[in-house]
Amino acid sequence: MEQQTDTTGTDRRMGTASRMAPALQRYGILIALAVLCIVLSVVSENFLTSRNIINVLRQTSINGILAVGMTFVILTRGIDLSVGSVVALVGVVSASFATTSAAGVAGAPYMPLIPVAVGLLTGMAVGSVSGIAVARFSVPAFVATLGMLSAARGLTLIYAGGRPIPALTDGYRWIGTGDIGGIPVPIILFGLVFAVAHFVLTRTRFGRHVYAVGGNPHAAKVSGLPVRRIRFAVYAISGALAGVAGMILAARTGSALPQAGVAYELDAIAAVVIGGTSLAGGIGRVSGTVIGALLIGVMNNGLDLLGVESYYQQVIKGALIVAAVMLDRSRKTED
Repeated sequence: MEQQTDTTGTDRRMGTASRMAPALQRYGILIALAVLCIVLSVVSENFLTSRNIINVLRQTSINGILAVGMTFVILTRGIDLSVGSVVALVGVVSASFATTSAAGVAGAPYMPLIPVAVGLLTGMAVGSVSGIAVARFSVPAFVATLGMLSAARGLTLIYAGGRPIPALTDGYRWIGTGDIGGIPVPIILFGLVFAVAHFVLTRTRFGRHVYAVGGNPHAAKVSGLPVRRIRFAVYAISGALAGVAGMILAARTGSALPQAGVAYELDAIAAVVIGGTSLAGGIGRVSGTVIGALLIGVMNNGLDLLGVESYYQQVIKGALIVAAVMLDRSRKTED
């Protein structure tokens, strides 16, 4: 009788654990973010101030926008290592249409809509080149975007002559420094990008096709889905969003730097992976990516408040990425 009771208790505990596992997988990253915020609010009295929270969201906006674009790519089993260089390239190209200095193109400065349109088209064009290489010529995404990382950085230095483009107009700078109703414009843009991406991935045919291509490319092709066009499109989306991030960065600093965006691709990939999107494709949510970006932003801010050197921050960030990938692998093994 006693042995039967022990067995029943063990089965009950196992059943409870199995019921909790999906909830932990779905909300684990959100719980981790909440715990981190609670810990930082206890150890630093400056963390939960409204000024600091706004600062965290503003700083996270650039990486968050990049990460949303990266989510589309990783969902199709791809990777985009070029986004950091695209940030710099779009920054200098768009700034050259919005500067009052001699570094501007003929007729500059133009009304803000012109440099913004040029920046978006530049980012989309660079992403499209990577997309053509991956989708049409079957170049591995790692190789294609690694090459674009170098090429875009070189084009940035050539275009800007290795020098920053200063003296940006107030209208252009509003993208990075303005606010609407007390909310900084970068945060609003981040929210809009998230909302549109979430709608596309969850409510449109294109979004379903992205998941299908990432889940099983061969089955998607046999089913008649335009696999090449979908792969091309996600790189164009990633490039366009990198362009948005590049313009926000240039507008915030008031000067477009050719050296901007170095290693930004690593933070974007980290946010996507930590947010639960599988590197094997087909699994993930853009909401998880946003939480992953916030987790990185809060962690960086908290470590800064505690006086931790940036070198240690890189170690912690790397450990988070490895832990997230290990968790993803373990889930697949269990399945």
